[in-house]
Amino acid sequence: MNEPSASAITPAQAWQTLHEGNARFVAGESSHPNQDANRRSSLVHEQNPFAVIFGCSDSRLAAEIIFDLGLGDAFVIRTAGQVIDDAVLGSLEYSVAVLGVPLIVVLGHDSCGAVTAAKRTVDTGEMPGGHIRNLVERITPSVLAAQRNGLTEVNDMVVEHTKQTAERLVESSSMISAAVEEGRTAVIGVSYRLAEGAADLVSGYGALSHPAVVRSPLS
Repeated sequence: MNEPSASAITPAQAWQTLHEGNARFVAGESSHPNQDANRRSSLVHEQNPFAVIFGCSDSRLAAEIIFDLGLGDAFVIRTAGQVIDDAVLGSLEYSVAVLGVPLIVVLGHDSCGAVTAAKRTVDTGEMPGGHIRNLVERITPSVLAAQRNGLTEVNDMVVEHTKQTAERLVESSSMISAAVEEGRTAVIGVSYRLAEGAADLVSGYGALSHPAVVRSPLS
């Protein structure tokens, strides 16, 4: 069966597909689509993902599983605490400019170790060693923003960090910002609850109708 190209799918349709897949996962009714030999063979020479999922590296946050996806459905990028760096931005810009993906999902989750480490640093003033320090420094602004809003629990800070990360993506990349302005791509923040398996849309920018989403970057 021929599938529509990613560019033919709107940001709203892409999110609807992810939302429906997550609902199946929560209900224990995953269909495991696009995981057979025919699908594998069809992707040898090209890929056509309909979403980018930029999430935390946590082992409990396997994007293709929680959204019930298969081979070639999602372009996945993962760092601890979904921390942005140049490699992440380059990968995201590639997905938008070359692959034409209509939706970027920033995927955070409760009980995040990286956010917990940043909160601990803010609370105690003690900075971790090695390259973990770099992660904590990049997450700390989100922790401070949460505290300014009266949020003191780690899971509330995770949601704030997810929102802040989605905003920073649009702020940091003129390529992504332009795609959002033109309606070709939306950027959304999604928070995943480990116990329930549910992924909730908490923020975003672009052509997607939802109370948490604004229609253009940073408007």
